[in-house]
Amino acid sequence: MSVYDWLDKRLDLRPGLAKMLDHPVPTWVNWLYCFGGITFFFFVLQAITGIFLMLYYVPSPDHAYESVQYITNTVHFGKIIRGMHHWTATLIVVTVVIHMLRVFWHGAYKAPRELNWVAGVCLFLLTMGFGFTGYLLPWDQKAYWATAVGTNIAGSVPVVGSFLLKLARGGTDLGAVTLVRFFDVHVALLPLFMVIFLAGHFFMIRRQGISRPY
Repeated sequence: MSVYDWLDKRLDLRPGLAKMLDHPVPTWVNWLYCFGGITFFFFVLQAITGIFLMLYYVPSPDHAYESVQYITNTVHFGKIIRGMHHWTATLIVVTVVIHMLRVFWHGAYKAPRELNWVAGVCLFLLTMGFGFTGYLLPWDQKAYWATAVGTNIAGSVPVVGSFLLKLARGGTDLGAVTLVRFFDVHVALLPLFMVIFLAGHFFMIRRQGISRPY
C-alpha cells in the first residue's frame, strides 16, 4: 500500500483532489498561457534553494561575503544551489514580464478580472523587491555600490525621499543595519506577501476560469 492510499483511507483525499485538479482546458489555450505556471515553478524553486542557502548564510558585514564563498566553494552542492538561485532570480523576472504582456495583449485585465490584474501587478512588484533586496546579500563591491545607487534613487523622490532612504538603509549610511534589514525583508516579509497574493491570484483564476482572448 502506498503512502497516498494510506492517507486517502483516513482523510478521503481523492474527491477533494479531483475537484481541485480536474479542470478542462479551453481550446484556445496555447503555449503563451504557460508562463504563469512557469513563473510559479520558479518561485517554488527559489523558495527551496533559498532555504538551503539560509542554513549557511550569515547576514553580517563581517561574515556575509565569507559565508557566500563558503557556500560556493566548500558546501556540498553549494555552488549548484547558489547558481540555481541566482539564475532563477533572473529567469523569474523574464517569465513574469512575458506573462503580464500576454495578459495585457489578450485583454485579460478587463472586467470581471480587474482584481486579478491588480494582484498580478502586486506580484510583479514583489518579484522586483526580491531581486533588489537579494542583490545586496553577497556583500561584495558590486552588490554594495548597486544598492547604494538604488537607495539613492529612492532618496531623490520629492518630499518623502529622505524618509524612504532612511527606511531602506536603516539610517543615513549603508551598513550592517541595511544588510540585516534587506535580509529580513528578503526571507520573511516578501515571502509572506507573495504567498498571500499568490493564494488570491489562484483563487480568482479558479473562480473566473481562463480568460478568452478579446
